[in-house]
Amino acid sequence: MIRRVFQIIGTLLGITAGALLSYHAFPELITVIGGSGVAFTPPPPWTYSVAGGGLFGILFYFITPPIVGLGRRVLDWCESRLKKVPTQDIILVVFGMIVSLLLSLLISYPFYKIPHVGGYIALLITLGLVFFGVRFILSRKEEFSFLTTFFNRSARAFEAADNETFKILDTSAIIDGRIVDICKTGFLEGVIVVAGFVLEELQHIADSPDLLKRNRGRRGLDILNKIQKEMDIPVQIYEGDFEELSEVDSKLVRLSKVLNGKIITNDFNLNKVCELQGITVLNINELANAVKPVVLPGEEMSAQIIKDGKEIGQGVAYLDDGTMIVVEGGKRHIGETIEVLVTSVLQTAAGRMIFAKPKSSVEKVSGV
Repeated sequence: MIRRVFQIIGTLLGITAGALLSYHAFPELITVIGGSGVAFTPPPPWTYSVAGGGLFGILFYFITPPIVGLGRRVLDWCESRLKKVPTQDIILVVFGMIVSLLLSLLISYPFYKIPHVGGYIALLITLGLVFFGVRFILSRKEEFSFLTTFFNRSARAFEAADNETFKILDTSAIIDGRIVDICKTGFLEGVIVVAGFVLEELQHIADSPDLLKRNRGRRGLDILNKIQKEMDIPVQIYEGDFEELSEVDSKLVRLSKVLNGKIITNDFNLNKVCELQGITVLNINELANAVKPVVLPGEEMSAQIIKDGKEIGQGVAYLDDGTMIVVEGGKRHIGETIEVLVTSVLQTAAGRMIFAKPKSSVEKVSGV
């Protein structure tokens, strides 16, 4: 495709050059022929441009691809050779050339006033100073280590900026609100990206006639405002859109591919879609489950029974992090805080569940 574009550009340049050259050159040639006494009736001037432009256009159409191919091979050769040169040598050569050119401007300026040969002398002085300046720098490159250190640090800084990781927020993660606490901990690195179409979805939810949806949308907007103003982590608004896609989740997947970023979400379905497409997902629910304290069978804990369970005689309690505790025989202790003994732990897709028995009943059984 690029080769075709260059061929078209070369053809247009050939037509333009041929037309201009023919327009100025052929009339002079006709004048010379007429002055020699040869009877000749000149054609209209525009025919020169048409003929010359057509001829040069055809010529450039065929010679442009070989020229482009040659230039490409030269660039590839130069690139392969430069890859073998240490970065510090390239930095020192550029530095030496800059200093040598500045000195040559000061030294060669008086020679420009010499008639006829002044310009050539100045050019020779410039070339000589650049050559010896670069050789001098390279021969003493160990003594210029401070320069290479400075430039290497700058290069690493630019490389770090180029390799910046992007964390793309989903609507569900924004409304959830726990992203603020995660940002405060400092465990989340990189740049937080909020897409414009996500903001539009939040605005649409905030304007919903349904009270619950309206409150959720406003909460999401407040959370975004808090992240931007109170968090140290950088936040960027992505203004682009993918108009050919209608679903916000599909746009988020496309955006993560464009930015090579990771999606922060609580959406189970979006999580699965991203996994199928090889996109890294940071699921807040999975993070919350991962940082919950590990509870082993046989451990004791206090639990406040707040309601009855699904099975007969069961009571249900919750830890501070929301983990459900199912207590066998705990129904009669509803409203009480009792000591329980963990019997088993079950990890499900929805989270972790702890099964326990009242410690008093276990002691009675042991005593019998």
